[in-house]
Amino acid sequence: MDNLGYGEVGCYGGGEIRGAPTPRIDKLATEGTRLTNFNVEAQCTPSRSAIMTGRFAIRSGTHSVPTIGVKDGLTQWEVTIAELLSNAGYQTAHFGKWHLGSDQSRLPNSNGFDEWYGIPRTTDEAMYPSQPGAKDAGFPFMYVMEGKKGASSTNLAVYDLEQRRLIDAEITRRSINFMQRNVQAKKPFYIYIPFTLVHFPALPNEKFRGKTGNGDFPDALAEMDDHVGEILDAIDRLGIRDNTIVVFTSDNGPDPTAPSQGSSGPWRGYYFTHMEGSLRTPFIIRWPGKIPAGRVTNEIVHEVDTYTTFAKIAGAVLPEDRPIDGVDQSDFFFGKVTSNREGFPVFVADRLEAVKWKHYKMSFYEQERDWWSPATRLGVPQIFDLYTDPKEEYPATLTPIAWVADPMMKIIGEFEKSLAKYPLIKPGTPDPYQPPNNKNVK
Repeated sequence: MDNLGYGEVGCYGGGEIRGAPTPRIDKLATEGTRLTNFNVEAQCTPSRSAIMTGRFAIRSGTHSVPTIGVKDGLTQWEVTIAELLSNAGYQTAHFGKWHLGSDQSRLPNSNGFDEWYGIPRTTDEAMYPSQPGAKDAGFPFMYVMEGKKGASSTNLAVYDLEQRRLIDAEITRRSINFMQRNVQAKKPFYIYIPFTLVHFPALPNEKFRGKTGNGDFPDALAEMDDHVGEILDAIDRLGIRDNTIVVFTSDNGPDPTAPSQGSSGPWRGYYFTHMEGSLRTPFIIRWPGKIPAGRVTNEIVHEVDTYTTFAKIAGAVLPEDRPIDGVDQSDFFFGKVTSNREGFPVFVADRLEAVKWKHYKMSFYEQERDWWSPATRLGVPQIFDLYTDPKEEYPATLTPIAWVADPMMKIIGEFEKSLAKYPLIKPGTPDPYQPPNNKNVK
């Protein structure tokens, strides 16, 4: 989901409290394992980059939402999860929001996906065609697109407010159709379904408009829940429930902008910050007979771990010519061991703003700020115990828990050590990209 906060769906404390019950997602949580400490990157583009590559986005030149008109997205050197699974014999599809490259060489069908449908960037742009003067000024409106591997993607329709209401229903329809075709062909498949809801403007399909009686945002939540149910019903109808892994999650924390503002639940803060409300999102994973049903765990997992974990389960081979930040969490998901991760560095854009270790966080920048405001570096880092201070309201400096800085600095040190051998790729880097002193490139 897009900009879905921790506190939106019922099983995470939202649902009716947010004006819309989410029965299908809540039921999914009872059928699988629900994480309460699943962590993501702070913005749309870096979060999607992390899922696709298993690498913190700061490494890939995708640490920020790109400016329109500049070279954006992943270089062709990156190896996506779709490429790994495609090489392992899977049929692959992307239906939804991409936000990892706008030109033909960086769209999903040039990054391992056999087919795709959706938008190359983000739903903000659905508002532009209705703005007075935008068309006369020659502004290049974004299109809903589709494409297949080995061919150029084509434009279908300008992504305007009408298409904004229609797109998630079409994403759902195409996802189900893709599953049907591959089940009939007896081929394993991977579908990445980045819905556009509930990103602003959170406008529901006409079928759901007025459904809750509580406004557009609750109606959009109801639509989102219904689409999840449609996909789950199709999995059952096709008889593939027991050998299909389903994951429900979000790219980052909620947006604070009315009237599409979201909820961080028990945490504080919104996206584009290093606060828990930005970093923690819902994460439910179901694989009947493999992953324990009804389990809830607060062990730390980062979204980069999904890359490594699903590659392992699928028998795909990870690239060895670059740092992969994700760790294999398959045995943890199977309920056999605890998480293989204790912490991670927290980047917001190109700034190392914090680090998490177990239930502690150390912040190097001011936390409380509007997401569009400049970050202010602290003179002395602040430490938070997230068990006793989940809203990060009572910072400590030189206290009895200052010892936690030692394992936290080790996490940062390990990351920085890797940069000596593998320098960061800069945003806007053109293809072909050649890593310094590294000939094993794609």
